[in-house]
Amino acid sequence: MTFLIAGLLALTGAANAQASNPRHAAERDLFAKIVEIPTVEGQTTEFKKLTSLLKSEFRKAGITNVIVKDHDNTQTLIARWPSPKPSGKKPILLMAHMDVVAAKASDWKYPPFQFREEGGYYLGRGSNDNKAALAGIVLALQYLRAEKFTPARDIVVLFTGDEETTGNGARRAANEWRDLIDAEYALNGDAGGGTVFPDGRVEGFGIQIAEKTYADFRLTAVNRGGHSSVPRPDNAIYALANALTAVERHRFPAMINDATRASFEVLAKGDRGQYGELLRRFLADPQDRETADLLEAMDPGSTRTRCVATMLSGGHAPNALPQKAEANVNCRIFPGAKIEGIRQQLQTLSGPDVTVSAVEGSQTPETAPSPMRDDILQAYRAAVATRFPNAPVLPFQSAGATDGAFLRAAGISVYGFGGLWGIVGQQEGAHGLDERVWAEGFHGQIPIWMEMLRRVAGD
Repeated sequence: MTFLIAGLLALTGAANAQASNPRHAAERDLFAKIVEIPTVEGQTTEFKKLTSLLKSEFRKAGITNVIVKDHDNTQTLIARWPSPKPSGKKPILLMAHMDVVAAKASDWKYPPFQFREEGGYYLGRGSNDNKAALAGIVLALQYLRAEKFTPARDIVVLFTGDEETTGNGARRAANEWRDLIDAEYALNGDAGGGTVFPDGRVEGFGIQIAEKTYADFRLTAVNRGGHSSVPRPDNAIYALANALTAVERHRFPAMINDATRASFEVLAKGDRGQYGELLRRFLADPQDRETADLLEAMDPGSTRTRCVATMLSGGHAPNALPQKAEANVNCRIFPGAKIEGIRQQLQTLSGPDVTVSAVEGSQTPETAPSPMRDDILQAYRAAVATRFPNAPVLPFQSAGATDGAFLRAAGISVYGFGGLWGIVGQQEGAHGLDERVWAEGFHGQIPIWMEMLRRVAGD
């Protein structure tokens, strides 16, 4: 029997096991309802539908202290399960987001907000980012309440409606609504989680303790223009094109911090191939740019700031020289590097004919890694072990940005926690076409959330 056939049989067996579990039909139905509400930026009515559904689901868990904040053309939901016998410890905060990236329906094989199953996956926009974790949190709380679990500290839930855009929900929660969400630390369902090989062996689970800073920059070239029959030696489109080429070729300095070092050390011990050798070389000398470049090729964003052009516009008529050309360059900035410093580097690369400016309101806060607490790491290991005994669990830094940055900036440590898992080598399409989540991982995350909460919020 080939490895591929064995793997496929393993996946089929897992899918059949899911179908036979009596709880899973109800879990799937709730997940489908959540995914099929198109909570895209600007769809205020849809956010109201989702928060109304979630309030009713929290009531099933006996959680009636639910506040919905209307703000910035969206909503944020804050719920609290108060401890009947408080231990004196500050609350635990659970995080996820309700909003999803817009989907161009004509590009999808099926309607993006039509929940469906295919090949062991649940599909639909937002299924992976971030509604699977959102549903998992709600279901875990319902089951804990049903089994008479009594938290020794309050459990607070923060579901935001603009994580994919402005981040105002998390920003306001960390500041204006701090009394409603203040906690010892947060477990962020928008980061963390695991991967499993097709034959069922676990590759590992990660706990996010740091994330890059998000920032957009606008590159603008202006020119007096003129008739296209009389080309000028200076041209706004050419100037912008040269600037973008310079940005494309640039490599920012290699960097390392507590989060990436901890992750690399664990990975280096378990990998005896080329990747492990590169990790060991980089750990020995983080200033080795050649090794950093080779690591970047295998694991993009792991060793430095990365910037990439994402949008482009220019000119006003086919028979006229361009008077203006603009591009958006999106940067994921390594913790410790400053937004203004990156802007200055982009300006130097772009030259005097292009102006580089930060896009107002696009940035997430500049934050340092959250301290890696052994009690949280051990609780996560124990929670994952309920499904995958002896699974590797390692702290890491994510290349993407989450709501967690706003809380870290306000002094609340955030740990990207996820019980969800996917299959090694299989794309799940977050922000892309035919977004999906592994069905076994979706259902399997719920007991992991439950065990984690028993350990961090129990007696």
